Amino acid sequence: MLSLVAILLFLGLFSGISIYVALAAPAFIAILVQHIPLEVLGQQMFNGLDKFALMAIPFFILAANVMGKGGLAKRILDVANLIAGKYYGGTAIATVLACMFFGALCGSSPATVVAIGSLVYPALLEAGYDKKFSMGLVCAASSIAIVIPPSITMIVYGSVTGASVGGLFMGGVGPGVLMGLLMMVYCYFYAKKKDIRMTVEYTPQERRKMLLESTWAMGVPVIIIGGIYGGVFTPTESATVSAVYAIIVGMFVYKAMNWKDLLQVSIDSAVTTAQILMLVSAACVLSWVFTVGQLPQVVGGVMGTFQQSAILTLLAMNVVLIIAGMFMDSAPFILLLAPLFYPIAQKLGISNVHLGIIMTMNGALGMFTPPFGLNLFVGMNVFKEKFLPVAKSVLPYCLITVVAILIVTFLPDIAMWLPTKAYGPAILR
Repeated sequence: MLSLVAILLFLGLFSGISIYVALAAPAFIAILVQHIPLEVLGQQMFNGLDKFALMAIPFFILAANVMGKGGLAKRILDVANLIAGKYYGGTAIATVLACMFFGALCGSSPATVVAIGSLVYPALLEAGYDKKFSMGLVCAASSIAIVIPPSITMIVYGSVTGASVGGLFMGGVGPGVLMGLLMMVYCYFYAKKKDIRMTVEYTPQERRKMLLESTWAMGVPVIIIGGIYGGVFTPTESATVSAVYAIIVGMFVYKAMNWKDLLQVSIDSAVTTAQILMLVSAACVLSWVFTVGQLPQVVGGVMGTFQQSAILTLLAMNVVLIIAGMFMDSAPFILLLAPLFYPIAQKLGISNVHLGIIMTMNGALGMFTPPFGLNLFVGMNVFKEKFLPVAKSVLPYCLITVVAILIVTFLPDIAMWLPTKAYGPAILR
C-alpha cells in the first residue's frame, strides 16, 4: 500500500495538477482500497486544522499584504539603502536587508517577492546588475522570510510536533541572519568584480526624513519579537497585534490605503489562507495514511545505519529535505516529513527546535529550487520573464543556502543560543 501511495503522490506532483489534489488523492484512494470508512477522511482533515498554533497564519498573511499595500515595504527599502548604499554592491546588499526586514514583518516568502521585488528589481537593473543576478537575488533573499521570525512554516512545524513556536521563532534569528550575511558577501564580491557601486548620495535632511518615516514600519518586528520575548503575548497573539498595527500605520500614518483597499487586501488574504489550510488538511490526511502504513518505521529502518551519529542522521535528513523541497511547498513537506523525522531525532537527543530550524531552512531553499519553487513562479510575474531564465538565475544562491544549512547543522548553537536564553535549557529537549 505504501508503494502505491508513494507512486500516486510522485505522479501527482510531476503531472502539474494542484498540489492539494496531488496530496489528497493518494490518501483517498488508500482509504478506499483498505476499506476504511470514508468518514475518516473528513475527520483527519479536520484534525489537521484543529490546532491552536494555526490561528496565527491568517493574521500574518493579512499583515504581509497590508504592509505591501500600505507603504511599509518602501520605507523598509529606504532604510536598507541608507545602511548599505555606500558599499560595493550597495543596492544588492540593500535588497537582501530589505527582504530580511520585510520577512521579519510578515513571515511569507512569496509576499516578500512581490512587495520587495517589484520595488528593487528595476533599481538593480538601473544600477548595472544583469537580469540573471537580479532575478536570482530577489527570489533567494525573499526565502529568508520563512526563517527569520515570524514564520508560517515554523507555526506549521510546531502544530505537528508540539515544539514551542516561541522557541522556533527565537531559533530562526541566527540562521536567518546567517543566510542573509552569506548572500551579502556574494553580492559584495560580485559587485566588486563588476565594479558596481551606488552613486546616489542622500542629504542629511533626506536621511532624517527617511529614518523618521521608517520608524513606524520597523515597529512591527519590535512588537512581535519583543512581545514574545517579554512574555507580553503568545506568538499567535503577536500575529493579531502585527496585523492591527500594520492596518493602522498603512491607513492612518502613511495614508497609502483606504477602506476599499483594506477590503480587497482582506479578501486576498482570506483566499491565500484558504489555499494554505487546504494544503495543511490534505497533507495531514496523507501523513495519517503513511503513519497507519508504518512508514515511520520503514524510514527509521532505512536510516538505521546513520542512527549511531546525530550529525550523520541530520545530513541524511537534509538530503531528503532538499529533494522534497524541489517538488513541494515548505508547509506540505513539513507536514509529511516532520512526523517521520521527529521520533528519530528524539531518540538521538536532537532538539525538537534544532530539527525544526533545519527543516525550515530546507523549506526556504525549496521556495526557490527548480522545478517547483513557488518563488520562481511568483517572480515570473514580477520580472515579466519565462520560467527557464528565472530558474537558472537562482542556482548560485541554492549553493549559498546549502552552505548555510550545513553550518547550522554542524553548529547548532547558532540556532539554539537565543531560545536557550529565553526559555532555559528545557528547550534543548
